[in-house]
Amino acid sequence: MGNAHSSKSGATANRPSAPQHPKLAHKLSCLTAFPSQESLHSGSSTTSDTHWNEKSAAVIQHTLVKPDDHAIEALPELKQAFDSFIDTYPEYRQTWIVDSLRRSDYTRLTRTDETYVDYMGGCLFPESLVQIHADFLSRNIMGNTHSVSNSSQTSTNLALEARTAVLDFFKAPPGYTVIFTQNATGALKLVGESYPFREGGSFVLGVDSHNSVNGIRRFASQAGARVVYLRAGSRGGVDLLETENVLNENRPSSGRPPCLLALTGLSNISNTKNPLAICAYAKSLGYHTLLDAAALAATSAIDLTETPVDAMCVSFYKMTGFPTGVGALVVKEDFLRILHRPWFAGGTVDVVQVPGSLVTMADDLVEQFQDGTINYLSLPAVTHGLRFLKLYLPFLPLRLSSLLHYLVAGLNDLRHDINGARVVKILSRLPTRRLREIGDQANFGSTVSLHFLDPDGAMLPLSFIEHAAAQHKISLRTGCVCNPGGAAAIIGIEGDMEQLYEGVTLREFENRVGHELGVVRISLGLASNFVDVWRLLEFAQAMSTQDERRIMLKEWKKSLKVHGRH
Repeated sequence: MGNAHSSKSGATANRPSAPQHPKLAHKLSCLTAFPSQESLHSGSSTTSDTHWNEKSAAVIQHTLVKPDDHAIEALPELKQAFDSFIDTYPEYRQTWIVDSLRRSDYTRLTRTDETYVDYMGGCLFPESLVQIHADFLSRNIMGNTHSVSNSSQTSTNLALEARTAVLDFFKAPPGYTVIFTQNATGALKLVGESYPFREGGSFVLGVDSHNSVNGIRRFASQAGARVVYLRAGSRGGVDLLETENVLNENRPSSGRPPCLLALTGLSNISNTKNPLAICAYAKSLGYHTLLDAAALAATSAIDLTETPVDAMCVSFYKMTGFPTGVGALVVKEDFLRILHRPWFAGGTVDVVQVPGSLVTMADDLVEQFQDGTINYLSLPAVTHGLRFLKLYLPFLPLRLSSLLHYLVAGLNDLRHDINGARVVKILSRLPTRRLREIGDQANFGSTVSLHFLDPDGAMLPLSFIEHAAAQHKISLRTGCVCNPGGAAAIIGIEGDMEQLYEGVTLREFENRVGHELGVVRISLGLASNFVDVWRLLEFAQAMSTQDERRIMLKEWKKSLKVHGRH
């Protein structure tokens, strides 16, 4: 037999007014973010009482919070650079509330003197989020949701509340629900394995996509559907005219199998934001639409009322840093009904004949797609994390726009001391529009993918850059960052990609190209500030000085010998 289920997928969001004072609001959220055990058993909840909305941002916009003066004034050259930065980008002042957040919730960065610029890999969690969650867990008893006990009902109610928080955060209209998964990859796999691909249908996706999107092509191919790629330009993304033509050429028609478009909202390597209007256009042609929002959701507002895609995937650690191991498929219930699971597991079924072959799936549509037991201990942190992010999200595009423009300008100005040659080659899409006001939305991300060059113009090894950065306490990323198509496009090795053969290894591919594959990726996010960018530019400046570069190269080669790598 299957498991007994007490949870329900439906939930109605409560939308009270915003808190009246921003500083107090955050403190109140810490105190009332989680319902008591008693209120959960009675069916009521207090977590919605501190619901954040756009009015919160409007209040905070007028709150003057100074940046971290102690860190900046510690070094005269840093203070001079900061003053110059503010003169050039005075709009940055509007985001000083995030500097207050940096001081209160990211003390570990100051304590360890670490410069973290890998937000595309994972956001850094605010310390209060973990502290509040730990306190909640220590005061409440939560059990497996597949029961009717008090502890199980607590978990069930908190799961309902987390689902409502997700729908509210993305402004999902009626008809959407949330399937909790392990991560965005799990959500994409859920769609890929269940979608009714068959001969005559098509799966359309961009070359500049994460491997978790690329992986869906196996399900499509095995079912006989066409796999059609949208080519990437030299800066990644998709070409709109070509996209329109490809969608028309492969559109579903009367009597033909269904077709699926998977669109990457924000590339994790090329920094390209693809227009979400592509999904609307594909929908008008009869496609089902799947949005990979794993990178996009961390710093950009997504409104599913305006862009009603059939399904969208997110990972919460990319958005708020905590919890890891929890993602979501935000999906239309009508779309769920056309998906067919290739297997069943605990939690998805009502009756299983053993021995035999009969299976009756769970009556609740959501339960049919949530494999096993959901990560019920972490879901309260999802609820509070989204409300936390909603408070600061309006400030991030403007803040990151200022920092990114400053970073790009500084990198482009660098020259080698011995011959004046460029130190870096930026490969990702550059910002084309400078934001000026809170609420403006950027047409790019907050990532810079680049190569460091030696004085002769040759690419410095990625492993050297990563080692040297680590010695300078800088956390960045190198490689193809799980996006081989986007990497090939911006590096310019599509021809080499076409020559790959079955069973080829990365080492063999790199030998063919003649150097390590990938990029140095710098990505800014929730807690980024001016000091992070300044330290990064100081590191890049060291690469331009022959004596300093030689010392770093010597240390890197020594580390290779120690670890047996040559």
